[in-house]
Amino acid sequence: MIREILEYPDPRLREVAKPVAEVTPEIQALVDDMAETMYAAPGCGLAATQLGIPHRIFVVDCAAEDEPSQLLAFINPEFVEKDGVQTWEEGCLSFPGVTEEIKRAERVKVRALDRNGNSFEIEADGLLAVALQHETDHLDGVLMIDKLSAIKKRMMGRKLAKAKQDDARE
Repeated sequence: MIREILEYPDPRLREVAKPVAEVTPEIQALVDDMAETMYAAPGCGLAATQLGIPHRIFVVDCAAEDEPSQLLAFINPEFVEKDGVQTWEEGCLSFPGVTEEIKRAERVKVRALDRNGNSFEIEADGLLAVALQHETDHLDGVLMIDKLSAIKKRMMGRKLAKAKQDDARE
């Protein structure tokens, strides 16, 4: 089921997600809905908090359009390692039509539970590392606008308003 994605400045985007106590059929159904919603948007990542659900869950798929799906679900993710620095042009489904350059760690290692409740670790760099950090920020109530300078925040606010005006015209 495709769900509604919250858009900035919805205050629910600032909620800190709570750990998932047990991976139940309801949690698995939520993960499936999140994947369907992310693909329909379209995006490469979606956190439960972006749907107004305060669970520590996100999904990502950073495969290029001409590659097979690489859908990954992360339940109760935690960073084991972060290393280096990279700057990436990021977008966000809660900030439609807006991208900004954000500094993130270049390489990360994350431990989480998968859709079936099995523990796993993944090492990532490039876009996947960015996506893992971006979605974990959502679970902590941190948005990409929080990573910007005051001037960039104002500019992003203008870009967001213009993107909403353009959408209203269509």
